Amino acid sequence: MKSWSLATRIVSSVLSAVTLSLLALSLAVAGFTRHEITERLDNSLQEVSERLQATVAAQPHGSQSDNVAWVPDVGPRTLAYQVVDQAGHVVLRSQNAPVRPFVSDIRTGFTSTPHFRVYVAAPTMTAYRVLVGEPTLHRRGATWRATAIAVMPVLMSLPVIWWLVRLIVRRALRPLDRLHDEMQSRGSGNLRPVPSLDLPVELVPIQHAVNTLLSRLETALSTERAFAASAAHELRNPLAALLAQVQMLGRMVQPDPEAGRRVDIIAERTRRLGRTVEKLLQFSRATSGIAFRRNRFDLLTVVHVLVDDLGHNPHDGQGIILTPNGISHIFVHGDMDATGIMLRNLLENALLHGKHGTPVRVTVLPDGGIDITNDCPALPPDMLDRLTSPFVRGGTGTHGSGLGLAIASNIATQMDATLRLRSPLDGSGRGFGVCVTFPGSDMT
Repeated sequence: MKSWSLATRIVSSVLSAVTLSLLALSLAVAGFTRHEITERLDNSLQEVSERLQATVAAQPHGSQSDNVAWVPDVGPRTLAYQVVDQAGHVVLRSQNAPVRPFVSDIRTGFTSTPHFRVYVAAPTMTAYRVLVGEPTLHRRGATWRATAIAVMPVLMSLPVIWWLVRLIVRRALRPLDRLHDEMQSRGSGNLRPVPSLDLPVELVPIQHAVNTLLSRLETALSTERAFAASAAHELRNPLAALLAQVQMLGRMVQPDPEAGRRVDIIAERTRRLGRTVEKLLQFSRATSGIAFRRNRFDLLTVVHVLVDDLGHNPHDGQGIILTPNGISHIFVHGDMDATGIMLRNLLENALLHGKHGTPVRVTVLPDGGIDITNDCPALPPDMLDRLTSPFVRGGTGTHGSGLGLAIASNIATQMDATLRLRSPLDGSGRGFGVCVTFPGSDMT
């Protein structure tokens, strides 16, 4: 699902509504301004025409050789007029008026031509009619200028409105950002309640619900840890005592080979039961969230300790070869104890299922990953996909608990580490490999 921001959605919605409203207002203002300007210009045109008509009526024209009234500073935007007799001939005109009448059908009122907006004055007692035309160039320019003066301030205010809306929404959502930061810092071993943040009433129920959930989670994890610790104590001691008694019994029945064989079987089954119980306890601890803490520690130190511990007790001649590749320290963030449990299970799994006499190889990768490989028959892809599930065994014929990789996978998930399984190994038709990579590792 695509992620989205509440602040972005609010800002976008508000700005869209404001922008559309302002555009509609601008269109309305533009239409109103155009109407008003046109009406004012028409009134002026009518007034000039009627005044000229009255002047012509008071001073009638006779025939003249020159019927052009020359006026200084006449331009393409200046009003033009014509005085027309009853036969439709222009007897007097301004220098910017055409030779022929503005309109062929001379009727009182307004008429539009391609180049002029014309008003014909009402007839008087004289035989002459006055036609006054305003150049459309002037009218169009005046209308556009008036419209721009009315609309441009509205459009220019859009960036200011956008900035104000964004600022107001961001400030209004600051309590939500604080709650988000507090909730994001939870987990990773921090299960403290969210403190009072002076939240608005809409967010207070969310804070209370989160605090209730954190309290229940803390209680559940504490109960799980207490149970795991108690179970470890209560189960390890009886099993250790049982194994000791079986070993003493074995010394007592040494003359009887059949009894000795049965004692060895009991001792081996007791050891296997002890290992299974240990793995179950580790699995219980792993699923209870022991790896949520985020402390900085040296991963390579943990690897060295485990290699020294397990390498000095080789299983059927096996050993562990560590290749650091010139890396001395790998600092990561996580829980050191949980990391030790995870890597121990991976190493024990490699020793248990590896080929007898072939060492397990631990390689430090350039990106800080720990790669553990062992020699064994290649696993089919469907088996490889199920290996991290509890009680799933690889089918190598070796008796294991089926919990080692499940424990490692749970801990890796809690620590945000990547656990990658592969089989066969690159360049070979055999082998099994596990690579563990921690995020943000710092190598020296």
